[in-house]
Amino acid sequence: MRTAVFSARPYDRRFLDEASRAFPPALDLTYFDVALDAETAALAQGFQAVCVFVNDRLDADTLAALHAVGVGAVVLRCAGFNNVDLPAAQRLGLFVARVPAYSPEAVAEHTLALIMTLNRHTHRAYNRVREGNFMLEGLLGRTLHGKTVGIVGTGKIGLATARILHGMGCVVLGCDPFPSPSFEGLGQMVALDDLLARSDIVSLHCPLSETSRHMINADSLARMKSGAMLVNTSRGALIDTGAVIQALKSRHLGHLAIDVYEQEGPLFFQDHSGDIIDDDVFQRLTTFPNVLVTGHQGFFTVEALREISATTLDNLRHFNNGTQCPNLVVAP
Repeated sequence: MRTAVFSARPYDRRFLDEASRAFPPALDLTYFDVALDAETAALAQGFQAVCVFVNDRLDADTLAALHAVGVGAVVLRCAGFNNVDLPAAQRLGLFVARVPAYSPEAVAEHTLALIMTLNRHTHRAYNRVREGNFMLEGLLGRTLHGKTVGIVGTGKIGLATARILHGMGCVVLGCDPFPSPSFEGLGQMVALDDLLARSDIVSLHCPLSETSRHMINADSLARMKSGAMLVNTSRGALIDTGAVIQALKSRHLGHLAIDVYEQEGPLFFQDHSGDIIDDDVFQRLTTFPNVLVTGHQGFFTVEALREISATTLDNLRHFNNGTQCPNLVVAP
């Protein structure tokens, strides 16, 4: 079975090729650097399946174009599937599968890295010391032990984050419409408004849906503690970026750490170091000294990439063999 892998980077090739050695030769992978959309879907001519990532666009037009050239399966090498028009995929009879869980500790540990970096200004200290400046003014942080951290979304990644912060002596609050029993012993489940009002740090770990889009907006930001930190390692559109900028400008929001961005598609996973970035909203974010941005690297560990690759190829094997796939994604 021939599979076209879109948005392929060298690490994708490395780990998918490594994982493919455990599978029969029927899985024939061809790599494309370009992202998948309605225009590039023609590259899938002659392939039975496509393998895609978070910023590939699988709207109705793209799915129709894939179906027209004979593609029968879409496998995502990620957990989120908000970039797939599932009703359109179902109408076309396309097989859609994802990687529902992979090394949740990887994203949880990156969340902690963002919190610690912003709180103790280690990114600024690193640059100062390299310039021979050992002054401490401007690097004053806060002791995390005893602080209240709100975890919005208590799935596997949220739970892993809660365990780390609980172990550091933080008071942990959780909010989730489907609370996990595993959260008991780590913290207290509360309503979102209560979590926002009480938390020194709010960390987002929930999927993107129509109900969660812009869950952090002008109103919810106003309900947060003055000077609190907001962290997002889930999906960019959970945050209304314009509202966050206003909260930063008014000094109500104390710190922002994001590994995802609402309009990250044209930017992330690309080298723009020699380009002029014309996204004015993103450029405005980077002017704040209390904002830390990383380029969607929370998942980026050896262990996570091995799990993602193995599960992705297993999903392809199920499609190829016509067997029941546990990771199917269907329209609600």
